[in-house]
Amino acid sequence: MRVGVIGLGKLGKIHARIYQKLPSSELKAICDINPEQKEKLPYLKNIPFYTHYPDLLKERVEAVSIATPTTTHFKIAKFFLERGVACLVEKPITSNLKEAQLLLQLAKKNKCFLLVGMVERFNPAYQKIRSLIKTPKFIEVHRLSPYPQRSLDISVILDLMIHDLDIILELVRSPIKKVEATATEVLSKKYDIANARLYFKNLCLANITSSRVSEERLRKIRIFLKSSYISLDFAEQKAKILKKINNRIKKEEIALPKEEPLRKEIECFLKNTKSKNPDYSHTQKAIASLALALKIEKTVKK
Repeated sequence: MRVGVIGLGKLGKIHARIYQKLPSSELKAICDINPEQKEKLPYLKNIPFYTHYPDLLKERVEAVSIATPTTTHFKIAKFFLERGVACLVEKPITSNLKEAQLLLQLAKKNKCFLLVGMVERFNPAYQKIRSLIKTPKFIEVHRLSPYPQRSLDISVILDLMIHDLDIILELVRSPIKKVEATATEVLSKKYDIANARLYFKNLCLANITSSRVSEERLRKIRIFLKSSYISLDFAEQKAKILKKINNRIKKEEIALPKEEPLRKEIECFLKNTKSKNPDYSHTQKAIASLALALKIEKTVKK
């Protein structure tokens, strides 16, 4: 698969490295509006570099990763999807729901694949415990990070919290009855710290805290079920399960060999790009997560 990467910031660099290593892909072109970016990446010195994304078509790319600021996603993805080039767009897919739905329609119309970079669903620890979770009662999530100096064109809700919204919607599988939320700006002009409480019709409650102004880095979710409790550390790729058995608490630690979730996500992208019947369910779920994130932002503003 002939691929290109657009945007050589923190995530774009990782996309390029992974494509270079995968036997199923051939990195044919890279693009960034800043020509100096290539000088910082000596391992990409033999890859054609462009400052204008339409030029990637000169290298006959079949698929691209788009890791540019969110406000540019729609324009770039639309350009490639209209030309039959598959797109892996970093989250959030766009900054509004209408554009996201248009991109999905365009991908299906032109029979090319579209995937959104919701990387936590490819975390091996999450994939391991997902099948164990039936009808959660209460979910609590903390996703904290130091100030990033990136993705400041969007709020922490669209930048970080959206990962956890994606996971929660998949686990609970019930319509949302009510949303409560609060957020504030700290170091940027967008919300830097936020808390949301989601009340589901099946009586599950989810409490989510996201911050990009924390001294520590934390990515944990705690899931409470009828007779058990599951704690998952996305960063460490570890989980523990506590179960009540015969009035005793049994604890089980789950540690897996560490894998790179982004690599698994890119492999999923390439597989579906080659498929005659690509699976758009990941993209549809990512758009649902965007809709919920925008609803939380709207709740805060009210």
